[in-house]
Amino acid sequence: MSPVQTPPTKQQRLYEAIRERILSGAYGPGYRIVIDSVAEEFGVSTLPVREAVRRLEAEGLVVYRPNAGARVAPAEPGLFEEEMTVLALLEGYATAQAAPLLDQDDHRRLHEATDAMAEAMERMDPLEFGRHNRLFHHVIYDRCPNQALVEMLREVERRLDAIRRTVFIHIPYRGSGSIAEHRELIDLIEGGASAKSIETAARAHKLNTVESFRAWQREHGGSTSSD
Repeated sequence: MSPVQTPPTKQQRLYEAIRERILSGAYGPGYRIVIDSVAEEFGVSTLPVREAVRRLEAEGLVVYRPNAGARVAPAEPGLFEEEMTVLALLEGYATAQAAPLLDQDDHRRLHEATDAMAEAMERMDPLEFGRHNRLFHHVIYDRCPNQALVEMLREVERRLDAIRRTVFIHIPYRGSGSIAEHRELIDLIEGGASAKSIETAARAHKLNTVESFRAWQREHGGSTSSD
């Protein structure tokens, strides 16, 4: 018999619902989350709403200020660059560590995720593109032998979730470049390239996104407003 699934708590349901609204853009940067209104909408007391908001605050998705309440974190381009640079450094090393441990099934999954990204790009579906992009990198994370490093990577990812949607609204879609870099990385891994070569390619893959964003900022005078 399969194990009985424990139903989610009120706090968990609220957390997931509010988080989805933030990441989907329904609650945009600076949006004020009124605790009483959310509690009324979901038919609960304010306590589980406050607990959910505290979790979102810990993830960086929400900013709480005394006398001002909880608001969706603003888009911070500088923070995006910093977090992506940290991710580049960590992911480069993690990929080099994981590469010799990836088996044929892992190689197949890397190819499938990249092919799915290409199909999503043709359909102009950035959400699906992003989902398969994450699957690609998680295949590698799962084989990294340094669990402390993997936890650090996942923590940076969680922080990036807080600004990805708001920031990426304002920069060019880098789909074809990402796909080409994935295929290059797969070739290096399957070809048994040196750890240094793999680390350099994986790091450059993330730094190219940072440079693309910087180029957009230069072109648009550094503005990230929706005006």
